[in-house]
Parts: sequence; structure tokens; C-alpha cells
Amino acid sequence: MSHKNIFIRQIKAGDQVHDSFLVTEKNMTFSQKGSPYLSLRLRDRTGEIEGRIWDKANEYNVLFKKGDVIRIQSRAANFKSSLQLSITDVKKIDDSDIDPVDFCPASKSNIEEMFEELMAFIRQVENPCLRGLLEEFFRDEEIVRRFKSAPAAKAFHHVCIGGLLEHTLSVVRLLVQVAGHYEDVDRDLLIAGGILHDIGKIDELAYDRMIDYTDEGRLVGHIVIGVEMLDSKISRIEHFPKQLAMELRHILLSHHGSMEFGSPKRPKTLEALIIHYIDDLDAKVNAFQRHIEASDGEESDWTPFHRLFERFIYKGK
Repeated sequence: MSHKNIFIRQIKAGDQVHDSFLVTEKNMTFSQKGSPYLSLRLRDRTGEIEGRIWDKANEYNVLFKKGDVIRIQSRAANFKSSLQLSITDVKKIDDSDIDPVDFCPASKSNIEEMFEELMAFIRQVENPCLRGLLEEFFRDEEIVRRFKSAPAAKAFHHVCIGGLLEHTLSVVRLLVQVAGHYEDVDRDLLIAGGILHDIGKIDELAYDRMIDYTDEGRLVGHIVIGVEMLDSKISRIEHFPKQLAMELRHILLSHHGSMEFGSPKRPKTLEALIIHYIDDLDAKVNAFQRHIEASDGEESDWTPFHRLFERFIYKGK
């Protein structure tokens, strides 16, 4: 099994880069003169970089596909304030010669320690029905296995193995602080809603080598998947209060805030409103941090343009 010698975060303009990368995007396009070239997005565990194959594009196009790991010969250069690899040779790498840890980013925090801290929050829940519901979820070994491994998103935030757990724990930590700041907020419901708000992502996202949506993720989505999981678990708990079940469903259904961002309902309870904004805050702070970190090696005090935020981000002096 071969191991990488250079990672994307180490690459500088002018470097000769001869190493292996995971292909996350691949498109055949044409120059202004009408010549075909391949536009690639390449990844390893430290980040992503654009690649271009200018010569023999049609010949190389049939050698590999999106999701393959390829070994390239290339040179790095700055193009519109971002690094880009100009690729002169490509070879597809056999699966048996791939170390997945080289290509899939993982949370920097310890998975088991994060999970135990989350379980400690469950033990703090005083409402027996909510605590029983959470215990019902996390007694399920398959849910636990996937919850520990799943990313929180495909591209925007916490895009790593363990990212869903990291994001969920961060949200719950913040919710507990907010619960003590405002009057008339149900702390137990905040904890339960925070833990379960993204639970459907264990089925929405596939994360074997490359993070992408499953068929169920594209056709149904994690909000509906999560509510279905919630209803299934609630049905196993005798005399679970209908009002409490409804408010918990509402939190899951509304946590994206509006129909524009995928929620069929806007937040209409205090707990749903708080969870929506804390979830949104945590996701956006992480996305800012990831984008700043990805451009650490560049001399500018500003990051490259962030397409989703539609802005440059100031890194400071």
C-alpha cells in the first residue's frame, strides 16, 4: 500500500507535485479556442485543490472517474488568487493500493471522548420521557456506529469523519449555556432537540472515501428522515406525551429556519427558534474557520472568495 508524500496544505506555487489524490469533481470543458480540457477538483485529508489537464484531455477522460484515486504529475501555480495544479500525466490507483486515511478528513477531536460527553448531557435530562427517548436512540448499535462516523455536511461545514458528532456536541454545549440565559425555556427539550436535530444525516450522507448524498438523501433529505426515525423511536415508548412529541417534531422540521433552506416549517416555539439559530451559528463559524485554515499558506491577509458566503474572509495580520 502506497502512502502520500505531499498533502494539499503543503503545496506552494511552483512546486512539482507527483502524488495521489481523490477526484471529487470531474468535468470536460472547452477553452476559448475550442480545445477540450479536463477540470478536476482533487482532495486529500488536508483540503481540496483545482486541477487542469490541458493536453490529451479526451485520452485521460476515459482512464478515471469521479470518486477514483489518481496519481498525477503536475506543477502548482497561482490562478486568480488560488492554487491550481497543471497536470501532465495521470494514472488510476487500484483500491488495494489506497490508504483511505490519506483522503478522508477526520475530526481533530477524539471520537470516543466526544461521544461520552454527549451521553453525559443525556444523563442530565430530567424529563423521563425525553431521557428515555434519547437512550432508545443510542442503545441502537447501528445508529451509534454511523453517528460516530458521519460528516455533518457534504461541503459546507464539519465535512469530515466524525463531523456530525462534533457539530452536534458543539450545538448542545451552546444550547445548555443559552438555556440558563433566558427565562421560560425548556432545557430538557433544548438538549433533546439539539442532539436529534441532524440525526437523519446518518442516512442522508455516504462517507466511504468520498462524502456525497445517498439516494435517500437526495430524494427525501435528513429533515424528513430524522422525523421518521423520531416517530419510530417514540412508538416504542409507552405513554409518550403527544404534545411533547409534536414539539420535538417541530424542532426537527424547522431547524433550517425557512422553506428556502429546506425546512417545511419556520420555528414557532422558543426552543425551535433557539436551536435554529445555534445550529446555524455553529455551522457558519465552522465554515469560516475551515476556509481560513485552508488558505493558511497564502501570503494574503484575505482568503480566496467563498462561493457560498459570497465574500472574501479576513484572516487578520
